[in-house]
Amino acid sequence: MSIESTSAEAKTAVGATQDVTAAGVLTGETTPTGTQSVRAVWRRRMIFAALVTGLIVGMAAWLVHILAHDGFGLLDAALVACFLIYAPWIAVGFWNSAIGFFFMNLVKNPVPKISPVVLKAHDTDPVFVKVAILMTIRNEDPARAFARLRVIKKSLDKTGQADKFDFFVLSDSNKPEVFPLEEAAAETWRNEFPGVSQLFYRRREINEGYKAGNVRDFCERWGNDYELMIPLDADSIMTGETIVKMVRIHQANPRLGILQSLIVGMPSKSFFARVYQFGMRHGLRAYISGYAWWHADCGPFWGHNTTIRIQPFKDYCKLPLLPGKPPFGGHILSHDHIESMMMRRAGYEVRVIPEEVGSFEETPPTLLDFEARDVRWANGNLQYVKLLNMPGLLPVSYMQLLLAIQMFIGQGAVVLFAVLAALAIALAPTGSALTFPVWSALGFYALFIFLFIAPRIFGIFDALWRSAARYGGVVRLFLAGAMDMVFTFIHAPLQMFAASYFMVAALFGRKTRWDGQQRDGYRVPWRAAAKTFMPHTVFGLAILLFVLFFSPLSAIWFVPFVFGLIAVIPFAVYTSDTRLGEWAEKNRFCPMPEEYDMPEEIRAVQAVG
Repeated sequence: MSIESTSAEAKTAVGATQDVTAAGVLTGETTPTGTQSVRAVWRRRMIFAALVTGLIVGMAAWLVHILAHDGFGLLDAALVACFLIYAPWIAVGFWNSAIGFFFMNLVKNPVPKISPVVLKAHDTDPVFVKVAILMTIRNEDPARAFARLRVIKKSLDKTGQADKFDFFVLSDSNKPEVFPLEEAAAETWRNEFPGVSQLFYRRREINEGYKAGNVRDFCERWGNDYELMIPLDADSIMTGETIVKMVRIHQANPRLGILQSLIVGMPSKSFFARVYQFGMRHGLRAYISGYAWWHADCGPFWGHNTTIRIQPFKDYCKLPLLPGKPPFGGHILSHDHIESMMMRRAGYEVRVIPEEVGSFEETPPTLLDFEARDVRWANGNLQYVKLLNMPGLLPVSYMQLLLAIQMFIGQGAVVLFAVLAALAIALAPTGSALTFPVWSALGFYALFIFLFIAPRIFGIFDALWRSAARYGGVVRLFLAGAMDMVFTFIHAPLQMFAASYFMVAALFGRKTRWDGQQRDGYRVPWRAAAKTFMPHTVFGLAILLFVLFFSPLSAIWFVPFVFGLIAVIPFAVYTSDTRLGEWAEKNRFCPMPEEYDMPEEIRAVQAVG
């Protein structure tokens, strides 16, 4: 499917929207599900746009004022341009989190106000649609993957609605030693659970289209037999209660195309994973609540732990094949953003439930594994440049596309800003330091850092507001928050450099690998850490030594950025140390609420390892 062929699809989507009107939903007045006023959504978006624009313009003007202390030249303009490339990310993040915190803590019954589709469903509604639960795997440990699926199956059985669900294990494995193990695990399952909730196992010989192609193959082969599907990753866990709740919401809203759950990290034995997912959990909760407030019917989709209406997904969400060769051409790696935009373009809403509702995943256990996944995301998001001419997208969907691209290009802009700032110091005329507005620059720097970490700050205050006891008390919560901030200042520059390094390498044809992921903790060898992160270290040292040579006092401005780059190799090794992870688990350092009130499903996962 070429990009040009999406034009016909866009016209079909318009027809789908017109069908909504024929069914009695006034598309000019409400969103497709009829649950929210279009005028109210538009008003929210205008408010948000004004807040973001005001913050960016204000900070840009402040930066211009600082740089113009000794004249404003080409280098200064380049610095401002780098800031403007990255600024939308932190501005959007700040206002998402601020608005989300306000609604989740200061507004009564906030979830229906943010995602009103939940109001149509009731806890006593019977499930009357057929649902397929899909687990996509590629070269995973079959015993581990099937054990997690078994936990979901047993949890679903307790709801009394299991007869409406079937399970599919969709394998893209290409390692000969894995095939027999997958087949044996599937046979064991069928013997253990005969009768209702059948299990279907299928392995593709040709892995076309990566994970999206795997799901597309399911839709073509079995999609007509089911109304909804629930894709899962190999590390996904959803409670039966959550699954049934989401299905009830979906079946009560015929024009709801995708309903995304808020996914949180599971308790982990890995020190790196514990600290990282502690911060992500807090930061994401407030962030997504604000995001959903103004995105409304154009919500997020992460590709798993979600319910999807199969027919419109099959009809309107087939991904185009990008022109050119990988890494930027060919099949799309980051499929979820594009599929959600296509679903909304077809006249179906995409919504998120902005609360923790029994939907979990596992975090990569080491920095090495995290960076490998992040580079794949960078590759996938940067492919979106070739989709900027997609016809029929709603303005908000188009903006989502731009922000997804900007997420990684912006990280490269920060790295370039550091390089240009170092160059500016080297080229500064004698005596210019005497006129440099130090206090104004410090204020700008402090505000920039605050905006960057604001989602995590709002998340910590959200946890305090709700109940610090869920995290072991105020002291434990603040200690974990402090450690997360240390991690953030070390980890963020690494992500920025990794994205930049990949973008440069991709220009010379470097490709990312699509393979199974490491799920269990292990100690990263020094040699492996050095092989992966030596470029980061060399770059950080080069920037620092360059600035020290020309202006030793100026080096202090670069320390927050270069420290993580210089320290990355020991950081990767020590945060993967299984002994440190065991200590953190035993002492509940950076805990999850589930460690104090553990759901039966999480306990079952921990029992099988």
